[in-house]
Amino acid sequence: MNKYKIINDPVYGFIEIPSELVFDVISHPYFQRLRRIRQMGLAELVYPGATHSRFHHVLGAMHLMNQALDVLINKGHHITESEIESALLAILLHDIGHGPFSHTLEATILNGVHHEEVSLRIFEVLNEEFGGKLSKAIEIFKGTYPKHFLHQLVSGQLDTDRMDYLNRDSFYSGVAEGVIGYDRIIKMLDVYDGQLVVEEKGIYSIEKFIVSRRLMYWQAYLHKASIAADHTLVNVLKRAKDLYSEGRRDLFLSPHLEHFFANQISIEDFYYKDIHLKNFVLLDDVDILFSLKMWMNDKDEILSLLSKSLIDRRLFKIMYIEKDIDDILEQKKSDFYLIYPHLKIYDKYLFLKDTAINNAYISGKDSILIKMKDGSIKDFEELTEIMTIKSMSQPMVKPYIFYPIL
Repeated sequence: MNKYKIINDPVYGFIEIPSELVFDVISHPYFQRLRRIRQMGLAELVYPGATHSRFHHVLGAMHLMNQALDVLINKGHHITESEIESALLAILLHDIGHGPFSHTLEATILNGVHHEEVSLRIFEVLNEEFGGKLSKAIEIFKGTYPKHFLHQLVSGQLDTDRMDYLNRDSFYSGVAEGVIGYDRIIKMLDVYDGQLVVEEKGIYSIEKFIVSRRLMYWQAYLHKASIAADHTLVNVLKRAKDLYSEGRRDLFLSPHLEHFFANQISIEDFYYKDIHLKNFVLLDDVDILFSLKMWMNDKDEILSLLSKSLIDRRLFKIMYIEKDIDDILEQKKSDFYLIYPHLKIYDKYLFLKDTAINNAYISGKDSILIKMKDGSIKDFEELTEIMTIKSMSQPMVKPYIFYPIL
């Protein structure tokens, strides 16, 4: 069988699958599951075109990784065929542990277990299946491989993950602010003392990259309707889980979703009990969407209300508030409970306060390094002429309240 395939991607054109091992990993059921995990969660309720999957994203990130490695090799850096293949596998599998609707349900289904921890566990299971051929890819993923720049291309402030999701999410959502000059950035990459650096003439592309990331978060990822939809999805799962724990065994649940309702699962459990991982890799957006459709007509009023809010797009509201947040939240509660007094006991599912955090560039943490024309290395933040970039090294925090419409 010919395993050297090409995939027609709407963002980059043709993407090559460069080896038989990469083809076999992509063909694995654990990887194919990513087709059923939406890259932007519930953002399609704001931007109807944003229905692309994690599968799209990781193939795009692999394509950019391949381009970046070609650039570094052409600049005289020694990277073996084995390292190239392992770096491609590391970026391909970096999102393998995402649950339904990407980040949204980490706090409910997995009780706070981060997707990267699950990714590592699945990575290790696949490594056993493939006879240890993924060992070097795991080292690159974890950041323990001696050539640290390979890890930085997988997970860093200028990695191929971010380059793809900004470009791809912008393409599918139509939010033009997210477009970055990824090709220019990749052409300017270099390595100095084992660290990923950017040539001085690429500094303006880096500025555009960081500004685009900041704008993309406010325009798409932290759009008020997206935040409202995410909170609603989390709360409907919490309500369903509470009902299940109270004895509602007639509650509609897929077998894989019920497994996570019936068990409190830690990351250690994924290592010692195969049944948890086997259920997780069969859990995807379809389980959640079908459950929501069934819960719309459930006898529990809150479960029904929250499910209808998402299926019929009758979203709750998000209000950004600078001061007196508690007073305004209490006023919203008073207004609502004046009309629906019997729902007051369900307060924790209907109202909350939280903060939106936008962190475009983290100063001092794996900083973006610039290689000057004289060969010296400087921190990007020292060189940028745009004052707003300097301010972006501090997280921007916006407090808000979440509440139902009357």
